[in-house]
Amino acid sequence: MLVLHKARMANGTIADVTIQGGVISSVGGQPVEGDEIIDLDGRLLLPALGEPHAHLDKAFTADVFPNPAGDLLGAVEAIRAAWPTVDVEDITERAERAVRKLVASGTTAIRSHADVNPENGGKSVIALTEVKKRVAHLCDLQIVALAMPVTGPEGAIGRQLLELALASGVDVVGTCPHLDEDPLGAVDVALAAAAESGLPADLHFDEVLDVTVQHLPELARRVSVRGLGGRVTASHCVSHGLLPAARQREIGRMLADAGVAVVTNPRTNLFLQARGIEAGPPRGLAGVRALLETGVLVAAGADNVQDPFYVIGRSDPLETASLLVSAAHLSVDESWRLVSRAVRAVMGLPIVEVVPGAPADLMAVRAETVREAIAEQPGDRLVLHAGRLVARTTTASWTA
Repeated sequence: MLVLHKARMANGTIADVTIQGGVISSVGGQPVEGDEIIDLDGRLLLPALGEPHAHLDKAFTADVFPNPAGDLLGAVEAIRAAWPTVDVEDITERAERAVRKLVASGTTAIRSHADVNPENGGKSVIALTEVKKRVAHLCDLQIVALAMPVTGPEGAIGRQLLELALASGVDVVGTCPHLDEDPLGAVDVALAAAAESGLPADLHFDEVLDVTVQHLPELARRVSVRGLGGRVTASHCVSHGLLPAARQREIGRMLADAGVAVVTNPRTNLFLQARGIEAGPPRGLAGVRALLETGVLVAAGADNVQDPFYVIGRSDPLETASLLVSAAHLSVDESWRLVSRAVRAVMGLPIVEVVPGAPADLMAVRAETVREAIAEQPGDRLVLHAGRLVARTTTASWTA
């Protein structure tokens, strides 16, 4: 039995939280003599954070794989040219380092895409599979086989590599329709693979500032026809945010009815999109407000960390939440849900609350409110996964 002593609840009260068998057993009770006790000293106790859209295989490559153009296609070209020079050991080391930084920030649920293409082969899948074994005690890690292209002349290779990745035990089917020769054909390949394998699908979707690129309605229709509701995620959906508000909501209702979730990635899309647009550049985000108001399950991810797609960034979902407040104009509470509760819902994991019976995936942070935690992003944090303390960071500051 583990007792978290003097934990600050979201409502400001101080309580003791008891954990048994990886589950919260009581909130507010007194410690039992002989129990393991961690004194939180008034730290705010919250559900652990989540990262629904990472690229662990690319992490920390910004200095060795430059992207002078700074845009999406420049990043794609940079990483494609680099993959033949990278070995499994290098990918494994960087990916594990990225996971451990995420865990230290309070993140215990991570979904990462792994490139599956002719340049990479299966190196990223092999590496992330090894990382998943190494960090199983720290977090829940899901691997998405990001296969591309899967149509056109090179599609046969992409489909074969996707089959090999699925056979190796990845968790999610993925592809990138808007960069494929036949976008809707790519959607069909991914959904067919998901239906046959019984796995969920997470697709990079419409990540372009072209209002004519609008594949979400067809995705919703195809998901409904195949009966895959609740198992498909569309990530990015940048061009959706360019539509008139009424059309954004209309598409939102289609996605909600079909059971398609959306993951928005404000950090990387603010960096990559609208390059060269000097007057009134669009923010490059999905119409998050419209999606939420129409009942779509929306989560938010960081996407890339210090690689050709996003050359800065920290492995901390609180940074993502802060940008949702600024760039998507969400409230603090909405932004918090998108990097915590909603992430676990997208990943199909049990929801965490600080209540008896909930999984003990928790974060204690030196703050008094969620707003302060997002604003300050304090480094002082304790992290629990499945009822075990897996990370502790303390900070000190001094001024004369």
